[in-house]
Amino acid sequence: MTSKKQLQSWVLFSNNLLKKNYKNPDADPGFFVRSTIFRSIFATMLTISQRGNDMPPSPIRKLVPFAEAAKKRGTNVYHLNIGQPDIETPPAIIDAVKEADIRVLEYSHSAGNESYRRKLTSYYKKVGIDVTYDQILITTGGSEAILFGFLTCLNPGDEVIIPEPFYANYNGFACAAGVKVIPITSSIENGFALPSIESFKKVITPRTKAIVICSPNNPTGYLYSKTEMLALKDICLEYNLYLFSDEAYREFCYDGTYISAMHIEGLEQHVVLMDTISKRYSACGARLGALVTKNKAVYNAAMKFAQARLSPPGLAQIMGEAAVDLPDDYFEGPKSEYLARRNLMVQRLNKMQGVYCPNPGGAFYAIARLPIDDSDSFCQWLLEEFSYKGQTVMLAPATGFYGTPGLGKNEVRLAYVLNLESLNKAMDCLEEALKVYPGRTQN
Repeated sequence: MTSKKQLQSWVLFSNNLLKKNYKNPDADPGFFVRSTIFRSIFATMLTISQRGNDMPPSPIRKLVPFAEAAKKRGTNVYHLNIGQPDIETPPAIIDAVKEADIRVLEYSHSAGNESYRRKLTSYYKKVGIDVTYDQILITTGGSEAILFGFLTCLNPGDEVIIPEPFYANYNGFACAAGVKVIPITSSIENGFALPSIESFKKVITPRTKAIVICSPNNPTGYLYSKTEMLALKDICLEYNLYLFSDEAYREFCYDGTYISAMHIEGLEQHVVLMDTISKRYSACGARLGALVTKNKAVYNAAMKFAQARLSPPGLAQIMGEAAVDLPDDYFEGPKSEYLARRNLMVQRLNKMQGVYCPNPGGAFYAIARLPIDDSDSFCQWLLEEFSYKGQTVMLAPATGFYGTPGLGKNEVRLAYVLNLESLNKAMDCLEEALKVYPGRTQN
């Protein structure tokens, strides 16, 4: 980092150099040396943007180098740090790409192929969402849908309220858009239920423009009730706010009923739905999502950003169309499997001394409170210094899922995306690790 004193000295040097009249530099033997020094000094002054400095590292991926090092030492690492399911991607959607008669892989429409968008309307109809194809904009993963939503609806300096803990990458998208995240804290004691209406109202300012929710939730697995969704409606209408609704996990609800933001009457112009096929069909690498809204002004503005990046992935859209054609009972198998994994993991966690994990109502994540001093240190220690029978477990420290500094220090996020046998072994590793971790806080 360049110091203020260095900058001042360089400016003084350059001013003195430029004051001289070098009409004939050949007559001055020292000119070349001084000018070379001058250029070298200013080359060192190149800086990255403030946005680049502010962009937070991913709590999901920042420990990857330590996991890679552990694997090189011969340690088997159970990955519970990231929502990468081990459930097989439906062969039908892979085959659709293999069998496609493609001579030229062209750009699609910037909003996505009309054939795919029309098919998606039938999918949404099955889950009670009534939209037309021209209210759907296909994106490069759910990530781009979130970013487009922020860029379209918010100005730099605007504020978005997000109940924490929240999907860590919201911070990154907000940073890219120049938007400030205002967290309001939900509690592990009540399973991370929606914070009170009063807590929302306390932080609303003239700069507040939106609320962001994810239901079923990543990272907590909490599933918002209809009562909670109606409470959000009241806030959005009273303060004229957008409601960004991330619904990537709607197929995986175990306790309670899935309620979309688009199910709420009277909120149609406020809702921007963000969606993805990644988790639904275990197709994370396809990078195919959607931004869905009935607000025409929002859609038209988002389209400009879509046009700027030309088009969403072409091969992935072929997969997406095939996915819509899967039998209606397709999700029964994955949902049943995830439920069994949830039950196993939550049961194992709550039997460990000093550990508490509320039962998640959906998705395939849980936040657990552990008897540890620092979740970042603990998660790194698991990869650097611990092994049990040649194995260890990789978790995501919960600090990265909170916007309030200091929260999540004794919490981790776990993704129950491994088969029951592997998940059981991962729990064995965690249980043994907690017995010997130097920073354990309870006996």
